[in-house]
Amino acid sequence: MNAKVTYIIGGIFTAYLLFVAVVIFVYEPQPEDRAWDDRQAFNLQKMSEVSFGQSLDEIRTLLGSADFVEAKTGIDGQYQVMYYRTHHIKSDGETTKEECTPLLFRDNLLIAWGQDTEDQYFAVPITHQEPQ
Repeated sequence: MNAKVTYIIGGIFTAYLLFVAVVIFVYEPQPEDRAWDDRQAFNLQKMSEVSFGQSLDEIRTLLGSADFVEAKTGIDGQYQVMYYRTHHIKSDGETTKEECTPLLFRDNLLIAWGQDTEDQYFAVPITHQEPQ
């Protein structure tokens, strides 16, 4: 009886170790599931993979959910700016737009990112459409 219990406990322990090993080596948390400092480093590294013309969905797949999002309809299309945290300014427990890199999309395609992107977004006039 004791040998049987030992084998059962050994088998359960081995299965547990196998499960832990699989989780450690295979599981990759989503960007939004990471701590702020890990996500910031992840976003900064992934910014090197960003290129003009990428779709909004491609960027979401690459970087996850944005920290802030703004959108409007301009004369020549729909604009959306997504802010991703990429640098640290002060330890206050809050992410601010100043700690983020903005990515600007027109009609769901990436057209700009970086320091001057926010100015480009705010320079686009808003169209006023009557509700139908």
